[in-house]
Amino acid sequence: MAALSGLASALESYRGRDRLIRTLGYCCQLVGGVLVEQRATRSEVGTRLLVLSSQLSHCRTILRLFDDLAMFVYTKQYGLGAEEEDVFVRCVSVLGNLADQLYYPCEHVAWAADAKILHVDSARWWTLSTTFWGLSLLLGIARSLWMVLKLRRRLRSPQVASLSWWPRGKQRAVEAQIRSEVLTLLSNLADLANAVHWLPPGILWSGCLPPWVVGLLGTISSLLSVYQAVQAGGQANADP
Repeated sequence: MAALSGLASALESYRGRDRLIRTLGYCCQLVGGVLVEQRATRSEVGTRLLVLSSQLSHCRTILRLFDDLAMFVYTKQYGLGAEEEDVFVRCVSVLGNLADQLYYPCEHVAWAADAKILHVDSARWWTLSTTFWGLSLLLGIARSLWMVLKLRRRLRSPQVASLSWWPRGKQRAVEAQIRSEVLTLLSNLADLANAVHWLPPGILWSGCLPPWVVGLLGTISSLLSVYQAVQAGGQANADP
């Protein structure tokens, strides 16, 4: 009953609902892609699951029409990252925020072109939005790698090792942050593989991944995101 209540509470928020739709959509693509590729008697079920996955993805695209303002407020609040001590993290975060901010209007134009609202080439705008998404993921990967290396060096530094009084709770907090960064890194890597797949033909492995592989990568990324959200929620409830 507690799990059901937690799910209902998560669905009341936009982010929680988006995570569920994303996870469900990629799971449908994974299972549907496997069934279709096996050409089994249930291939019709697989085709329907792929259609459902496409519709769920379209649903998220429409919901993102309203994300620009929230992203702008976040970007404005972060600014040039004056509160960030690490210069590399600050630069990567600022560039990542800029890429995210530009991603949304490009996707909106692409969606409007597909819906015949605007008379422009939707393919170019989809490519541009995917490029900004991929750039944001690359920057996120660079940030997570840097943070993992930095935090591990901090734990293994002779100064820390020689301090027997260093609080155990502080050490656990650093280890938890490392795990969080590793999960973010894996999630971004899975999404980046899909982002490259959706770029125009001729770029690395673009267009080469079968639907079930795209679904698998998206499912991994989505489940990692859900896990991190649950962990963050549990930690927030545990804090006094």
